Amino acid sequence: MEQVTKSNYSGAQQHPIGSGFTAASTADDVLKGIDLTGKVAIVTGGYAGLGLETVRAFSAAGATVVAPVRDRKKAEANLKGIKNVTIETMDLMDPATIDAFATKFLATHKALHILVNNAGIMWVPLRRDAAGNESQLSTNHFGHFRLTARLWPALKNAKGARVVNVSSWGHHRSDIHFEDPNFETRAYDSFEGYGQSKTANILFTVELDERGKQYGVRAYTLHPGAIVDTDLKRETTPELLIQLGVHDQDGNAILDPARGLKTIAQGASTQVWCATSPALQDLGGVYCEDNEVAVIDRTYQGWRPENGSLRGVMPYSLDREHAQQLWTLTERMTGVTFDVTK
Repeated sequence: MEQVTKSNYSGAQQHPIGSGFTAASTADDVLKGIDLTGKVAIVTGGYAGLGLETVRAFSAAGATVVAPVRDRKKAEANLKGIKNVTIETMDLMDPATIDAFATKFLATHKALHILVNNAGIMWVPLRRDAAGNESQLSTNHFGHFRLTARLWPALKNAKGARVVNVSSWGHHRSDIHFEDPNFETRAYDSFEGYGQSKTANILFTVELDERGKQYGVRAYTLHPGAIVDTDLKRETTPELLIQLGVHDQDGNAILDPARGLKTIAQGASTQVWCATSPALQDLGGVYCEDNEVAVIDRTYQGWRPENGSLRGVMPYSLDREHAQQLWTLTERMTGVTFDVTK
């Protein structure tokens, strides 16, 4: 079909499509009438927050789900009672565990229909993985790049797979600093580090879709909303959550989906929509929000809690040169050659 040949470089496909859903729609809402029986899905971080809700929704729709996890004990407790879920151990900052997980999966499953790269960390102090990479970039991008590359044979075998990379509006905080991605010569800022990693998620999506669509693999990325009832806030302070406008003065979560302040069920809906919606059948490489393809944000001049605007995708995160440059940089820094032809 005509759209299959088009890329989203420079946001060429970055236009709302009239999905019929809203910011308040839940994961169950967007899956209504969709049967995932016979489909195999992997959800990283699928044992807490948005990941857990995504696993639950996929399972309820009939999918077989594999959840690679860091904390097996916690995963077993949280996933108890959800049918057709297999728990495997994996740490996105440990390449050996990613390789081992992928090898085991490929030995037991011929095809992978849905890969949701959902796990992530946010606003943490400066930490580094064993290779010296800054932890947010390592976890949020490098680990998922490696995982996707290792699982590529199964994604191709599905003959109609989707990869969903969970990004964030936080990508507004930073483009990729190609000259110093690991904060080796510049001062560390956790917000900027998080923003850079979330921009990487979007650029990876744009390039993955461009390279993978000829093999039936489409890629999507998204901002789920500001969902404070997840583990992502574990290293933030109550004062910061109030300052950001997601908690009131008494420390209670503020819920207002129209402003992106969502429940977990509402927050998980966009990644579930990206993974399953028939409306995206011939469209890929796009950044979504509120169960819709987002618009390009060409007016961003910084965010303050009082303006409440958490919408749109930055032009630099859709740039062709940056997408290709990041792919090359990631291959070099991870030691993984991601050749989609193989």
